Amino acid sequence: MNICVIPARGGSKRIPRKNIKEFNGKPIIAYSIEAALNSKCFSKVIVSTDDNEIAEVAKKYGANVPYIRPEELSNDDAGTIPVIKHAIKFMEEENSIENVCCLYATAPFILPHVISESYQQLISSKSDYCFSVTSFASPIQRAIKVVQGNKVKMFFPENFDKRSQDLKEAYHDAAQFYWGRAQAFKEGLPLFSEIAIPYVLPRYLVQDIDTMEDWVRAEAMFEVLQKTKVLK
Repeated sequence: MNICVIPARGGSKRIPRKNIKEFNGKPIIAYSIEAALNSKCFSKVIVSTDDNEIAEVAKKYGANVPYIRPEELSNDDAGTIPVIKHAIKFMEEENSIENVCCLYATAPFILPHVISESYQQLISSKSDYCFSVTSFASPIQRAIKVVQGNKVKMFFPENFDKRSQDLKEAYHDAAQFYWGRAQAFKEGLPLFSEIAIPYVLPRYLVQDIDTMEDWVRAEAMFEVLQKTKVLK
């Protein structure tokens, strides 16, 4: 049995009520729920929340909310992996869980075919995890930092004269989803390691949403992607 777990606690600080804030006409969590359901990959799509209002919104859009997340997993210090482990343990009381997809509640660019394709990659590769990544827009080997006195300094000065095309492309976590074998989550195996494979997303489908500035940018991106029929 495969399950999708969407963590969505109620205490977001920088964007109040972020997980159910209206995004282009509906609560942002609805996009994740609908994509998970339409991917046809899951026996259950679960929202893990400590908040009754989020629970009601999640149910409205077709998700299951089989429990209210305990307080110790709902504070500012609670990590994602313990939340996933809790969901697995709860669901395993009735069914054996093989694979789990942790899908973030604020991922409005997620597409059903991306969820299903990344699942196929996980299975065919026999890896423990498969998660979304995207490339950095500029070579990280030429990154600079601001030091004392408002001066700049290169992290890797030896790369100053190297051509961009001669530097290895680098990637970062796209923060949309993490497929994994249930046992890997339960054992707390490291995600960013050689037991994981990447599902590479184009940069135009990736936007972290942590601040209101991020939110405004994401809504503008969403409108353009809808008009160009990238998002259907």
